[in-house]
Amino acid sequence: MADPPLLELRKLNKFYEDGFHAVKDVSFSIDSGKLVGLIGPNGCGKTTMMRCINKLHPISSGDVMIDGESVKGKNTSEIAKKISNVPAELRGSFGLTVYETIMLGRYPYLSNLWWETETDEATVTDAIKKFGVSHLQNKQLNMLSSGERQRALIAKAYVQEPRLMLVDEPTAHLDMRYKLEVMEYLRAMVKKDMSILVAEHDISLMARYCDECIIMKQGKIYAAGDPKEVITENLIQEVYEVSASVGFDKDGELFVLPKRYAGDYHI
Repeated sequence: MADPPLLELRKLNKFYEDGFHAVKDVSFSIDSGKLVGLIGPNGCGKTTMMRCINKLHPISSGDVMIDGESVKGKNTSEIAKKISNVPAELRGSFGLTVYETIMLGRYPYLSNLWWETETDEATVTDAIKKFGVSHLQNKQLNMLSSGERQRALIAKAYVQEPRLMLVDEPTAHLDMRYKLEVMEYLRAMVKKDMSILVAEHDISLMARYCDECIIMKQGKIYAAGDPKEVITENLIQEVYEVSASVGFDKDGELFVLPKRYAGDYHI
């Protein structure tokens, strides 16, 4: 009997209290060992869907399965051992250092509320080296540059040893070097027993690094598959209302060049 997908969404719906239908009957699955890009315009439901996956938002109907088990009956600690989260924005670091922030990723495994084990310390020390933040470990997180902070937050998610990592807009506010650096880290982290779902606006970047892309529009899945096959000029027009050139460079990498807004506007 075949193993279940790592992640499976079954007719997932999310309504907000004001009645807004943010995620509409969404179904898809992700196998282990995949870097999957989640793309679409602002307000299409990407972040809401990711927050339903890790139970930051309650599910209105449908289900989210991790390794064939529903997240609905799981508590916070159980979810954290399966799913880690890298948010788009840092809402407050409370003066924590980089070392302390990364150690928070070990919280689901702490058997004693106050004391980390040698295993926890070794895991965090290894991650600090792996993500190149050794020289920053005693600095407060809110004193770092955007690129440095993003690496620290990814390291925190990494030490949770998750099956699935959810990463929301990791390259927002980053320059070209740090965009590529962050995506290289994510690409290297994918392994046979873990997948990463990353929501991102840079379509060319997603096409370069991701095994698969899921494109959302108005709360629904518009298309999904190999980014070099599903990302077309017609898709950009239909999803973003933007006229664009979609082509391949000399190395065979897909690029998207937006040209003009193609929707209705009034001045």
